[in-house]
Amino acid sequence: MTESAAAWRELLDTLRELDTSFLEGPRAVTDDRQIADGYRMLATGLGVALDCYLFPEPGRPQFVTVNTPTRHDRRWGGDNTDAYYHMCPVDPERKYRISGNKGDSVYLSLTAYNEPSPGTWSNRVVAIIRDTDLEFDTEGNFSFELGPLPEAAVFLTRDYQADPTTGRPVTWNIEALDPPEPFRHSDAATAAALRSSATWIRTLFAIMPMPVGTRPDESSLGHSIAHVANEFAAPYQVPDANFGWSARDACYSYGSFVLAEDEALVITHRPPACRFWNLVVWNQFMAAPGASDARSSLNGYSAVPNADGTVTVVLSRGTTTHPNSLTTLDYPVGNLAFRWFLTDQVPDRPEVQLVKVADAPTEVS
Repeated sequence: MTESAAAWRELLDTLRELDTSFLEGPRAVTDDRQIADGYRMLATGLGVALDCYLFPEPGRPQFVTVNTPTRHDRRWGGDNTDAYYHMCPVDPERKYRISGNKGDSVYLSLTAYNEPSPGTWSNRVVAIIRDTDLEFDTEGNFSFELGPLPEAAVFLTRDYQADPTTGRPVTWNIEALDPPEPFRHSDAATAAALRSSATWIRTLFAIMPMPVGTRPDESSLGHSIAHVANEFAAPYQVPDANFGWSARDACYSYGSFVLAEDEALVITHRPPACRFWNLVVWNQFMAAPGASDARSSLNGYSAVPNADGTVTVVLSRGTTTHPNSLTTLDYPVGNLAFRWFLTDQVPDRPEVQLVKVADAPTEVS
């Protein structure tokens, strides 16, 4: 048996076993929609893994889509209905020219990440190029060179839009500035790529499905619990050393929701001075299905603020008349993600109040 044949069978074995992460054990999901979402996440995650490990050639680089507001067959790392992400594996010994057009982006960057071993997730930011580091011509075009970068394994682009339904995405182009290696898809290289793909997707399902907190009134015997539903964790700034592909420019705060049909969360936060912020509703697989049918995210450009500068959001399983109404698309449980880019300080923790839908505010204050 060839090495690539053995690696292919190992990948199939990995896929055969991964659904146990959401069917069995402490992270098992029970809602039939979440189970279906798990299999969809397996398929989309496999697509991203193959796009990023099997097909790329660092000497002939191309950016591939890993997240967009609308494409649901490629998603990873948390759906973001306001942003476009592209990834390109690179050779740390090569120099690359990246060019494009800024479109209507309100924040764009390219981050170089390491790879501790083949297929493993990054644990360090190697370099970052922000829009503030670039020069744009009168039409919004840009060009810069990057590399060689010891330890760099992948470039990841970010493009955030005030209104992704009308905004023009960033155009990204990349070329290697020295000749590529001779074209040959060897057995050994194909086997290595398939094994990297398997490693990558195993890591993805080691953190998915995302946990959902326990409501205080559901905890037994009054024991303290590590993670409580219907509230947010304290926001934090991403350090250079991190697990995964978090944005060094960002602060994050994550939470989860557990809602009955007649309940709503009233979420209030004071946005700090920043380039961009948003709040996104996820299922337990960090996806926002149905975003084109109902409002599942809000950002600093679309939100209607209160008179004192705070922003109040009303989250429910349906929709309400509040200007900042968000829906879970009738998911009873799921996750919530706040992010703030280029803040001048770590934001205060968002405040959350659980109320009956009938008692939720209908106007800004």
